[in-house]
Amino acid sequence: MKILILRFSSIGDIVLTTPVVRCLKEQLPEVEIHYATKPQYAGILEANPHIDKVITLQGSVSSLAKSLRNEKYTAVLDLHANLRTRLLRTLLPGVSFHVFRKQNLRKWLLVKKLSTKPCEHVVYRYMDTIKKWGVKYDGKGLDFFYTESEVNGLQGMRYTAYAIGGTWATKRMPLNKIEELIKTSNEYWVLLGDGNDSQVGEILASQFPDRVTNMCGKLTLDQSAQVLASATKVVTHDTGLMHIAAALRKPIVSIWGNTIPDFGMGPFLPETMNSKPILAEVAGVACRPCSKIGFNACPKGHFDCMQKQSMVEISKLLHQM
Repeated sequence: MKILILRFSSIGDIVLTTPVVRCLKEQLPEVEIHYATKPQYAGILEANPHIDKVITLQGSVSSLAKSLRNEKYTAVLDLHANLRTRLLRTLLPGVSFHVFRKQNLRKWLLVKKLSTKPCEHVVYRYMDTIKKWGVKYDGKGLDFFYTESEVNGLQGMRYTAYAIGGTWATKRMPLNKIEELIKTSNEYWVLLGDGNDSQVGEILASQFPDRVTNMCGKLTLDQSAQVLASATKVVTHDTGLMHIAAALRKPIVSIWGNTIPDFGMGPFLPETMNSKPILAEVAGVACRPCSKIGFNACPKGHFDCMQKQSMVEISKLLHQM
């Protein structure tokens, strides 16, 4: 059996597909697994021992389809379900496609406050695409495989990692709230994020030189994963590093702004872990969720879903972990 998995982006979404890869490989004898993604995300998959071949989307979907026709796949798992993957279905006639349920209507109803019924977690929806072969979720959570390399300045340190980034501003804690969290906690903080988070990281490191190390924009994804793996606990926004932290079996406090875990994208830990992720949400904000993705600024201007987060309560929870 030869199976192709499609998930072109992004970091967190790809990490969330790893139970499918693992369960297929461990439960189906002699299965060969290929995985197609964008070039910038190939590194997330190349170290995964359950994947036999990583294919990158170079150029058009039609050129990708041309190269895929020669592979003679038994089935294709469409774990992205977007325009590109729908086009691929037409360009690969005769191949059986299994498409995951996005539940966009349910998300829309949550945003419009027309329903409170949560989405099923996306991992279970991904797993549904392979149940016809008798493959079942094994309870082991997510996977993230990385190549270890030295991260200077952190050797022998005990610290809490904080992934301060997020694609959209309404998913990120504002600077004043992060300052408040550092002041009210007893943690030593190592800040993680990409180059877009570097300025905030530098401000915090200069304000709290004895409490903060800023690594934003200074590390590869594998190095960031290593920092997460060595942390005693992790604070994170709704971002890709949250899912990597879950894959690394870390105690997690995830802070939620305009999005909600009920969209089915919350931290997904193994069933055997004693601790459950702590979800920091502000109750009673009538406009939340305001989007299934996010905005560059609060549409209402008040940003209560983050500004009303209790830093004292989060610090207390961290101390108890």
